[in-house]
Amino acid sequence: MSKTMQNENPIRRVIKTVSKYIPQVEKPKKKISLTEKFIWCGIALFIYLIMGQIPLYGVTSDPKFDFLAFARVIFAAQQGTLLELGIGPIVTAGLLMQLLKGSELLKLNFKNPDDRSLFTSATKIVTILVIVAEGSLYGTSVYGHLVAHPIFIPILVAQLVGSSIIVMLLDELVQKGWGLGSGISLFIMAGVAQGILWSVFNPLPVQDGPGGIIPFIIHSAANGHFEDAFFRSGQLPSIFGMIITALVVLALVYVQGIHIDIPIVSTKYRGFTATYPIKLLYTSNIPVILSSALLANAVFMGQMLWANYNPQNENPAFNWLAQFDPSRPQSPTGGILYYVTSPRSLDAAIQDPGRAVGYVLFLTTIVTLFGRLWVELGGLSAKSAAKNLLDADVQVPGFRRSEGSVEVLLNKYIPSVTIVGAIIIGLLASASDVLNVFGSGIGILLMVDILVNYYTLLVREQVDTHMPKLAALLGRK
Repeated sequence: MSKTMQNENPIRRVIKTVSKYIPQVEKPKKKISLTEKFIWCGIALFIYLIMGQIPLYGVTSDPKFDFLAFARVIFAAQQGTLLELGIGPIVTAGLLMQLLKGSELLKLNFKNPDDRSLFTSATKIVTILVIVAEGSLYGTSVYGHLVAHPIFIPILVAQLVGSSIIVMLLDELVQKGWGLGSGISLFIMAGVAQGILWSVFNPLPVQDGPGGIIPFIIHSAANGHFEDAFFRSGQLPSIFGMIITALVVLALVYVQGIHIDIPIVSTKYRGFTATYPIKLLYTSNIPVILSSALLANAVFMGQMLWANYNPQNENPAFNWLAQFDPSRPQSPTGGILYYVTSPRSLDAAIQDPGRAVGYVLFLTTIVTLFGRLWVELGGLSAKSAAKNLLDADVQVPGFRRSEGSVEVLLNKYIPSVTIVGAIIIGLLASASDVLNVFGSGIGILLMVDILVNYYTLLVREQVDTHMPKLAALLGRK
């Protein structure tokens, strides 16, 4: 063994050794045209959607509870299908690795290609570990009692693990340059869009007519009751909901475009100037995702405690925490958890405005707290941003080329923008949920963010195609 290998960090050695046996998608050997990238994105999305229609083999009945109901939109998952876990393991592993990197527990120099490659390999290894853990848990605990024979449990686990690895490879296919953006974004966007289209065009009947708002408008107008389409009971799509959905989308697009521009100049290429934008939504949607996951886990724990210690809502010690309807124990009907969860319909909010206000205030508060925390742990702080700027061989005119000097400048904006942006995104997410927008509040937030990012990617692709020299210069910045 060479001296270099002997002195190498043991963790690095293990990652490099294990990564040799992990399946991976090779990068394209030639430049892929924009049309070809669209085709590959379409193929990946088609495979993903087909997997979402294939039921798990061996399961004889549906589970009583949907333990991932809170995260179906976030994880682009479909209960009872090969996409039971969706992109959940990939997102979980990615967040974990980002936290390790941002908190500097994992010390890597991303200017070094070997360190970048090591981080990618480590992320994939962690993803597979999470896939195996979650697949085993769901195969045994959630679906174990729903199979015809115990022999189906290993088959069930194999289906969950195998399909999740396919999803991981589809995401890698898109990210490696065969497609645009990432598979994760593509799958989330498709899932939310599917939900919105279903709310608009669903022809299947419900209690008061067709489920979708467009068929219901036609049905109501034909029967001389067009006004019924403006407001509908429960969580059914209505004209009011469609208008609110459009307004939320417009508000998000507008907010996405608000940013503070800090002028920067290149220290390598004389005369090259640009701006460093600090967006109002500086932390993007990560705080909302973390907050939604925290809240849903709290409801899940409340369900478990209620089922074991207070199934008839007769225990005063547990009633203050949460009460559930024994016939439909999906959402709380009393206790603290009741006031921090969304009523998810306008009529329910009108009947109990205290719950609606409590949910909006609670979610906005924890989104703000998570936003501030993510800036520090996710590598977005003023100190990290200053270091990244200097590492990119740029500096701010009028300021010394030192991390401390640039950090002082960025500290004037980043903390304030983080809090203001988190409050805005928290209010939009919570109010959207209360008003029951199409696709859910968090779904709309994710979809708009992804669409804006795809628009930026398309602009870059056009620049790369028609002005390659400019694209090369921007790529060095």
